[in-house]
Amino acid sequence: MGTAPGPEGAGPLQKDSKVAVVKVQAVGAAPKQVTMKGLYFQQSSTSEEITFVFQERENLPVTEDNYVKLQVKACALSQINTKLLTEMKMEKDFFPVGREVAGIVLDVGSKVSFFQPGDEVAGILPLDSEDPGLCEAVRVHEHYLVHKPEKVAWTEAAGTIRDGVRAYTALHYLSHLSPGKSVLIMDGASALGTIAIQLAHHRGAKVISTACSLEDKQCLERCRPSIVRLYSKDDEPAVKLQLLPHKHDIITLLGVGGHWVTTEENLQLDPPDSHCLYLKGATVAFLNDEVWNLSNVQQGKYLCILKDVMEKLSTGVFRPQLDEPIPLYEAKVTMEVVQKNQGRKKQVVQF
Repeated sequence: MGTAPGPEGAGPLQKDSKVAVVKVQAVGAAPKQVTMKGLYFQQSSTSEEITFVFQERENLPVTEDNYVKLQVKACALSQINTKLLTEMKMEKDFFPVGREVAGIVLDVGSKVSFFQPGDEVAGILPLDSEDPGLCEAVRVHEHYLVHKPEKVAWTEAAGTIRDGVRAYTALHYLSHLSPGKSVLIMDGASALGTIAIQLAHHRGAKVISTACSLEDKQCLERCRPSIVRLYSKDDEPAVKLQLLPHKHDIITLLGVGGHWVTTEENLQLDPPDSHCLYLKGATVAFLNDEVWNLSNVQQGKYLCILKDVMEKLSTGVFRPQLDEPIPLYEAKVTMEVVQKNQGRKKQVVQF
């Protein structure tokens, strides 16, 4: 029996030699797939309760033309509107968690024009995102991102961007706030309330706010410029009643041509309420910041808002109320607290 030809320049391969065969198999072996942990939630089919779970996911490369791959440096936690997801017919076994992100661009698709690898960016993942922001890396369309100023911290960028969008939507696009106007901001010491107060002051408005506790009141009293005080210390009741204002109280407070912006999606107006609004020429508007991503026509305005939020963070106009950053392994427990609306300051996961 003759000898088999070996690799070029290696001479003939002896029939009893198995070393070369082993080497060929090793070279042809498939590389091990890299995986990452991401946080997801699963909604019970019998109730509105949801369960948060960590799952392993593949570190997929960028494949879509207009998408970028982002190394997440920080992700803020917000309540998940499960009712909205149901109404939008978004049915999945597991939904990704975490949408307000800041990070570094790792890779870009062939048609990406605004970013390149190494850029520091921030943005809000869309409702139908396949990737959770609470993961080491995500893929996102470039039209949901803006550049992050170098002096803005990762946690501040992620922790402010959504509340900034909500404040802009309420004060600029829904109520058309201008210098010299008066604005009442409910629960001003909350994460959203703080940003709304700072934006209203920046626009030259006179700000009035409500407080839910003594700690919140002291926080509001430290605001600069100061917030209008409508009572003296002698007027404070001995027992604090945690009551929300009735809709009639709010309508009564509205001035001629005033605007009431609310997040109460089930608000019901009775005929006397409508008549009072009619007499004042006042309006009621509903704040739903998700509308910016429901139509491509609004994409330009939306990106302008994101850019302005980053700019105001950089210049110190926005000073967010953030809790201490938490690591990824604590995100599940913290998200359960956030979902129950039990926290006051904004929770941010830092990678």
